[in-house]
Amino acid sequence: MRKKLTVIPERCSGCRVCELVCAISHAGVNNPKKANIRVISLYPHPVIKMPIVCEQCKKPKCRDACPTDAIVVTDGVVTILEDRCISCHTCVSACHIGAIFVHEDIDTPFKCDMCGGNPKCVAACPKKAILYVPEHTLGQAHRLASALQYANMQEVEYFEHGKKKKLRYAEIETGGTRGDSL
Repeated sequence: MRKKLTVIPERCSGCRVCELVCAISHAGVNNPKKANIRVISLYPHPVIKMPIVCEQCKKPKCRDACPTDAIVVTDGVVTILEDRCISCHTCVSACHIGAIFVHEDIDTPFKCDMCGGNPKCVAACPKKAILYVPEHTLGQAHRLASALQYANMQEVEYFEHGKKKKLRYAEIETGGTRGDSL
């Protein structure tokens, strides 16, 4: 059964433990800039923190863009072969999510290799924002997060017959009932 990494951004606290664990595991240093995963933070409001990790595409654009065939897919894992790579960085530009990284101390671009099937970032994430799941369940985590987010909503605005309406949900703590207030 093929597994992939997936991210649930709503769970990410921005602690960057995933970056540290990855950098130590792959580069042997406590330097998040040498990690094969990156947490981005977007401000001002709403503040979004989200790990960026290779999606292990079935038809990787990075591989197709590589002029030296230095990117291969083996058992569903997209890998950069350092001995073939000429560091042209075409793959970096080709990646649609920006999951291929460069660092001045490292000769070739680098990206997530899923730690050989035991991703260290998944084990280290205190919020379980990064999951390693069977490929056929990838959307399930996002569906669950969306349903939970909806379940915690207190008010929704919508239009019905051209009129703006609000649907208010009772707060669970008050023991009230759900109702529609116009």
